Amino acid sequence: MLYPLKFKPIYKEKIWGGNKLKTILNKDFGELPNCGESWEISSVEGDESVVANGFLEGNTLSEIIEIYMSDLVGEKVYEKFGLEFPLLIKFIDANDFLSIQVHPNDKLAKERHHAFGKTEMWYVIHADKGAELISGFNKTINKESYLKNLKNKTLKNILNNIKVISGDVFFIPAGRVHAIGEGILLAEIQQTSDVTYRIYDWDRLDAQGQSRELHTELALDALNFEMCENPKENYNILKNEKSNIVKCEYFTTNIIEFNKPIQKDYNNIDSFVIYMCLEGNVSICYNEKIETLKIGETILIPAELKELVLKPKNSAKILEIYIS
Repeated sequence: MLYPLKFKPIYKEKIWGGNKLKTILNKDFGELPNCGESWEISSVEGDESVVANGFLEGNTLSEIIEIYMSDLVGEKVYEKFGLEFPLLIKFIDANDFLSIQVHPNDKLAKERHHAFGKTEMWYVIHADKGAELISGFNKTINKESYLKNLKNKTLKNILNNIKVISGDVFFIPAGRVHAIGEGILLAEIQQTSDVTYRIYDWDRLDAQGQSRELHTELALDALNFEMCENPKENYNILKNEKSNIVKCEYFTTNIIEFNKPIQKDYNNIDSFVIYMCLEGNVSICYNEKIETLKIGETILIPAELKELVLKPKNSAKILEIYIS
């Protein structure tokens, strides 16, 4: 019988990274400077997650999918994705603005890269006072106007620059221009894809004095030039119940804030479930066994585990992610 699976985080040094993964989420990335990302669950080639607990410890994600198939990921998911896990789950710490970028949709990514596109979402865990991010254009424009602003380094003038606070949620469909800003720690849920088109990188240089590669031409066909009127998601928190924050064809994400035990019944979901712990400490009770989940940790609940109980130590906040 399968059990809730934890994986070894894959830490990424980034030119814009900081130390909030350590100071807020209690991540131990050693002496890695400028740690910008913790890949919590990944089947990206070259960056595949390895099980960290239980009798499957040391096995890669694709190895256990190959063995357990639909028992692990669900029948529909296995039929569609095979050995490739469909989601990439991360924590991101931006100590400086990320590049302004865009991701291609499935059709374009398949044609160019034999890959999936990238639709994603962000849940803001922490934001320094005055922190901003970018999501979408603030007016409908055409390619000519876009390229003129890009050339003149006035691109930010035609983008939605949004001040953010903890708890803000942003859905970023493929094609939407975006950038995470300085002072923001967030959880990112996305399609399994590492295809990013970098549009503008603030004219900064890396440690070797080099500019990072830009993808001006590739981005043109990927961008949605329509105005993005409501970049921030609206949602209501229901205490001790799940509250939906994003639902799309690629994933459903709920938030659960609770201070008493919650029974979970997944008999009507043909999918794995992922929990990302944002606050507190939770006991996951299943088949008369217990697995713990604490702040900064992520866990994969296999599809065959249909009933369990979540018990917070005092109070807790988690993201609940699955494919509908």
